[in-house]
Amino acid sequence: MANADTPYGLRAVGHPRGLSGARVRAYHVPASYGTALFPGDPVVKTGTANTAAVSAPGAGDFPIGTLAEVNKATAGDGNAITGVIVAVAADPDALGRRYIPASTGGVVFVNDDPQTEFEIQADGAIAAAQVGLNAVLIYTNAGDTNTGQSGAELDTTSDVPAADASNQLTILRVINRADNEAGSAFTKCLVRINNHTEAHGAIGI
Repeated sequence: MANADTPYGLRAVGHPRGLSGARVRAYHVPASYGTALFPGDPVVKTGTANTAAVSAPGAGDFPIGTLAEVNKATAGDGNAITGVIVAVAADPDALGRRYIPASTGGVVFVNDDPQTEFEIQADGAIAAAQVGLNAVLIYTNAGDTNTGQSGAELDTTSDVPAADASNQLTILRVINRADNEAGSAFTKCLVRINNHTEAHGAIGI
């Protein structure tokens, strides 16, 4: 049975202390940022923070400099990741919206714990020999504005998995599940962020 092509970005599924023990923190997305952000999107710190006070329903009030700023992480070897968006703060003017449109800004909640394990769909097949190797992201698909899901995938086609310590992810295993056929396109697999701004990466096995 062929695997369904249903990208959803990175979805947190495990942590040594249980997912309730994983670290999730608020980050700022400036209104000047021209890219939409979705839950499941990997993000990276820009090196600055909010330059004006921010108030977000359900998240709180943040004085100047108290929220680190993030952008969508660039796909490819050598590009670090700070974490993955798990949710966006509510917008009072669009309560049903589950993502942040381009050039809108807002507050995102990011799992930035280096020990978190994520499920992700590959854009192709993952061979048994590639388990344990490092891989990069690919953004062939845009985020879905209806479901609010990311379109990020693990790249197996344009930049194949390799023992490369600067690659973004480490492939831990193929998901053992009835709806996931190993060796077929769009394989779902378990990964950990390898090139992480909050930790040191390691070369794949």
